[in-house]
Amino acid sequence: MDAIERINPPLKGVLPKIYADPELNKPRLGELIDLIGTIGFRQDAHASQDLLGRVYEYFLGQFADAEGKKGGQFYTPASIVKLLVEMIEPFNGRVYDGCCGSGGMFVQSEKFVRNHQGNIKDLSIFGQESNPTTLRLARMNLAIRGIDAKLELGDTFLNDRHPDLKADFILANPPFNVSDWNGEQLRDDIRWKYGLPPVGNANYAWLQHFIHKLSPTGTAGIVLANGSMNSNTGGEGEIRKNMIEANIVDCMVALPAQLFYNTMIPACLWFLARDRTNHKFRNRSNELLFIDARKLGSMINRRNKEFAPEDISKIAGTYHAWRGEGGVYEDQPGFCKAATMDEVRANNYVLMPGRYVGTEEAEDDGIPFEDKMNALTAQLAEQFARGNELQLRIRENLKGIGYDF
Repeated sequence: MDAIERINPPLKGVLPKIYADPELNKPRLGELIDLIGTIGFRQDAHASQDLLGRVYEYFLGQFADAEGKKGGQFYTPASIVKLLVEMIEPFNGRVYDGCCGSGGMFVQSEKFVRNHQGNIKDLSIFGQESNPTTLRLARMNLAIRGIDAKLELGDTFLNDRHPDLKADFILANPPFNVSDWNGEQLRDDIRWKYGLPPVGNANYAWLQHFIHKLSPTGTAGIVLANGSMNSNTGGEGEIRKNMIEANIVDCMVALPAQLFYNTMIPACLWFLARDRTNHKFRNRSNELLFIDARKLGSMINRRNKEFAPEDISKIAGTYHAWRGEGGVYEDQPGFCKAATMDEVRANNYVLMPGRYVGTEEAEDDGIPFEDKMNALTAQLAEQFARGNELQLRIRENLKGIGYDF
C-alpha cells in the first residue's frame, strides 16, 4: 500500500493498511487474494482499470444496500447517475459535484466520454465532500480507473474549496431536506441571488450554490426531494419563482419510488441551464419540459427498482429532441409536456410534472359506453349479493361457537 501511494500521490494517506492486523481472518484474506488472482486481467491497461472499477462499484452498491440509510449517503444508484449523464452529455469541459460522495457521477462521466469515442483528458473534474471516509472512497474509486480529479475535503456551504470555479457541467445528489446546514451563518452569502434559503431546509441553498457555479453556457442535473418542486415554506416558493423567471430552469423529471437505497422520500431531477436562448440548440426561453417517469423502471429485488437502458434512452431522448439536438419532439400525454411560461405562471410556479403532462389516453376497446356500464353494474350487484351471503355465513359460524351479535 505504501508503494502504491508513492507512485500515486493523490492516494497518499487514503489506502487501508490493516492487512497485518492480528484480528483479521487470515484464511479468509488468503481466499480473497486467491480469488482476485484468478481474475483474467488483460494486458490492455484500460480493460484492467475498467474491470477493477466495476468490482469496486459493485461493492459500493452492495454496501449501500446493506447499510441502508447510513450506507446510501455516499452512493447514488448507477441507473440514476447514468440518466443524469445521458441527459447533460459531459463531453468536454469542467465537471463539478459539490457533494461528490464516492465519485459515481465522475465515473459515469468518464464512461460516457469513452463510450462516445471521446477523450477523457478533455474533462477536468472538481469535487468536494464533507465526510473524510467517503472522500477516501471517492479517491480510490477514481484512482482505480486512472481518472485525475481535484477532490477536496470540507463543508461546501461554509468552506467552498473551489471558490473561483465556473463549471460547464454539474452533476449532484445532495442530501435531501437537510435542516442543520449552518444556514444561520450564511445570511448574507453572495450565492443567494434568487432569495434567502430557509435555515431549516438546504434544498434551495444547494440549487443556488450550483447555479452560482455554472459557467455562462453551463448545464446542471441535480437530484432533490419531490417537495422542492412545490414547497412554499420559508420563502422557497418565491425563490423557485425567481429562478423560473430568470430562465434558469430547463427540465423537470419525476422519478419512480424505490430507486434509492437510503430513503423512501420521492425524488425528482432538476435540469438547469445558464443559456436557454440559442447556444448550440433551439431557443427554449419560453418553455419548460416536464417528464413524468414514475411509471418507468423495474424491480431488481423486493425493495429496489432501477431504470433499464431503454428507460434511460426514452427519457434522455425526449429531452434531447425537445432541445433540438435531433429527432422530433412531441408532447406525450401521461409522459411529457413542453409547457409555456404562461402555463407555469398559471400553476403558481409549481414544477411537478404530473400537473402538466396529464394522463394517458385510454385505448378505445370498441364497446359502447352504455353497454360497458350495464355490464359493470351487473357485476357490482353480483359482488354485493355475494358479500351479503358471506356476512350471513360468518354470523352463523360465530353463533355456533357461542358468539352471537
